[in-house]
Amino acid sequence: MKKVTFFQSIQFKIIIILTLLLLLAIQVIGAYFAQQLEASLKENFTADVEERLQVLTANLEEAFMKERPEEGEGPTLQQDIQSVLTLYGSDIYSDLQVIDTQFRVVGSKGDPELIGKRITGESGVNVAIRYGQDTSKVLQDNVTHDREYVRVVPIEDVDDSPLGAIYIEASMEEVYSQLQRINQIFLNGTGLAVAVSIILGILVARTITKPITEMRKQAMIISTGDFSQKVNVYGTDEIGQLAITFNDMNDKLHMATLTTEEERRKLSSVLSNMSDGVIATDEEGSITLMNEPAADLIGKNFEEIKGHNLVEVLQLEDKIVDLKGFQDAGSIIIDASDEEQFFLIKANFSIVQDERENFTGLITVLSDVTEQEKVERERREFVSNVSHELRTPLTTMRSYLEALTDGAWEDKEIAPRFLDVTQNETERMIRLVNDLLQLSKMDHKEQSLYKERVNITSFFHHIIDRFEMNQLEKIGIVRELPKENVFMWLDKDKITQVIDNIISNAIKYSPEGGVITFKAEKEKHRLTVSISDQGLGIAREKLDKIFDRFYRVDKARSRELGGTGLGLAISKEIIEAHNGKIWATSKEGEGTTINFTLPLTNRKRGGK
Repeated sequence: MKKVTFFQSIQFKIIIILTLLLLLAIQVIGAYFAQQLEASLKENFTADVEERLQVLTANLEEAFMKERPEEGEGPTLQQDIQSVLTLYGSDIYSDLQVIDTQFRVVGSKGDPELIGKRITGESGVNVAIRYGQDTSKVLQDNVTHDREYVRVVPIEDVDDSPLGAIYIEASMEEVYSQLQRINQIFLNGTGLAVAVSIILGILVARTITKPITEMRKQAMIISTGDFSQKVNVYGTDEIGQLAITFNDMNDKLHMATLTTEEERRKLSSVLSNMSDGVIATDEEGSITLMNEPAADLIGKNFEEIKGHNLVEVLQLEDKIVDLKGFQDAGSIIIDASDEEQFFLIKANFSIVQDERENFTGLITVLSDVTEQEKVERERREFVSNVSHELRTPLTTMRSYLEALTDGAWEDKEIAPRFLDVTQNETERMIRLVNDLLQLSKMDHKEQSLYKERVNITSFFHHIIDRFEMNQLEKIGIVRELPKENVFMWLDKDKITQVIDNIISNAIKYSPEGGVITFKAEKEKHRLTVSISDQGLGIAREKLDKIFDRFYRVDKARSRELGGTGLGLAISKEIIEAHNGKIWATSKEGEGTTINFTLPLTNRKRGGK
């Protein structure tokens, strides 16, 4: 998890918020205080000026209205006015002038050289002398930026007739200097308050963020799977309640994790020990889980197909377009065969839904049904073959019996031939039924082997002698048997049946004048027997099928010669019951060889 810096923390944000709130309060109070203070100082300043100005005005009015003696006797108007200015002209005035009705300066405190000069351009003086109105304004020097309070007051007699005007200028810099000093004190106090608020903010923020920080650390510990630690509870406020709730959540999460882990182990064990393959997908059809049997069935490991679409992996594009179609599909047989192997997979689909019955995923169970399908095909083929094999002689018998019933039995030449055919077909059906019964007993392990110690050299000679005595065809049998006696344990009747079936087939498919080679060779732990003919041979792709039930290379000739198609199948079952192996080799046009092996043992095994 990314580390939170101080400037990204809640503590910093709380400090900033508290400081900003304090600054906002101070600014509002300061602005109001400064405004009121400035107004108060200005008011006091103007009141002081006005008070002094009233005294000055009264004395100047007396000086203007004073009766003057003849010229040269007593003080003049300018002298009296100058005396009044000297006596009552306050130091707060930076400029003080008295102007008569002729706009001549008759008295000046600031600059005596102005006395006797006329003034121009001062509108306030003009208004005061002409109209008897006083004026006031504040001017600021463009160079020094000092502010001056300018006041013009008319001097009138008792009849309110204008006698002159008083022009004063009073510097206001002391007011603003005082205001600036007070603002500086206020600013210093603000800085101190901010510093104190930051300290208090840190303390307050720590009380809030410390439990949260501990919960964050505990959450990181929980993410690693450690639920042993608890968060400290510092109070019963909201933060304390949050800490208590967090500890409760920790306990519940621990229990939920244990339950989930137990279920996961169970599921993992089930999936690992299932013989069927399991594939899980999300709502988009992307593979999220697969067990080992499924990987073996589809020939791909989980890392290769993780995140891939199930439809593409199982190559079901032509069968399923939409994932929701799996709900109706139920199960699908997937043909995964190639040129070398026949392979079928059955896929059963089950959808996964949430509590609102929304589609959230899919579970696919895969199973290998190749053998089942093979058995089913063999069963269908077996039933078809048995039906066909029984129907053919029955049809023939029915036809001949119907002919005999219709009167052919009275014909002394035809009737014996018809009865002979019927008898042959009956014997053929009996042989077929007997072979089927024998195969059925072998399939159900109901037929035991009665083994005995046999000298196979004399045993094989006896079987071949019987064929040579009974055969009518001009076919020779060449013997390549061991000269010494070889003893082994076997069921004589069953092995005799195997050799009879193989030699009978060799005789059937050998041309007239052909030779059958019977060869037996003793090896280290087994006896190998080979019976070869000089017939037409069998194509390579058909060799593995000649031991299947009812399979015939040349069906027309086999039925003509009375075969049931079960001889080699029975032979295979007998040899395998003796723990041996049987197979065929052939080349078209050069004949066929049937080979089988029998184990050489010192004692009887598997018999009574």
